[in-house]
Amino acid sequence: MALVFRTVAQLVGLSFSLLGWILSCLTTYLPQWKNLNLHLNEMENWTMGLWRTCVIQEEGGMQCKDYDSFLALPAELRISRILMFLSNGFGILGLLTSGFGLDYLRIGGGHRKLKKWLMILGGILLWLSGITALIPVSWVAHITVQEFWDETIPDIVPRWEFGNALFVGWFAGFFLVIGGSILNCGACSTQTSPSFNHYTVAEIQDPSQNLEMKNTPVKI
Repeated sequence: MALVFRTVAQLVGLSFSLLGWILSCLTTYLPQWKNLNLHLNEMENWTMGLWRTCVIQEEGGMQCKDYDSFLALPAELRISRILMFLSNGFGILGLLTSGFGLDYLRIGGGHRKLKKWLMILGGILLWLSGITALIPVSWVAHITVQEFWDETIPDIVPRWEFGNALFVGWFAGFFLVIGGSILNCGACSTQTSPSFNHYTVAEIQDPSQNLEMKNTPVKI
């Protein structure tokens, strides 16, 4: 029963983690971290991401322009770039490490303790990946809310609002944290000791051996 629980936990944890890592990579490159709707010109919508700013026009499609300088960006966007890169790096390392620690993978089958610690290390890396994805997304959302309700800015000035990338990033962070936690729970579950199995098999075999000895004729 414990083996079935560990196997299911590993599959579910890896599935959540893989989905979270894909969403994290998608969040890094999506330009919709912030949205700006101009009331004076409703035909245009502006979006801001970590790498470029885009203008969406109903007739002309979408036009994007990359940022000229990294140092010219606001602090939240500069740090968000670094944290999202760390999140993607922690995520791929966690997936690879957890993959080598799978019970049904034949590689390293004779080293159960090593596979267990690989699974725990992979879960920790995935958990860190989720945290480093949630921090920049939540920080940008906090700055957006502060600027939206800033009373010093005139009401006629357009305000930035939440973009779709923020919601994708929140889902990515939660999936990574949940996946890493499930992998750690599965790795730390009780395992049947090999010595206990050997002792049990020996107990079952002993009576049969005694019967064979009794039935064997004694030669004089």
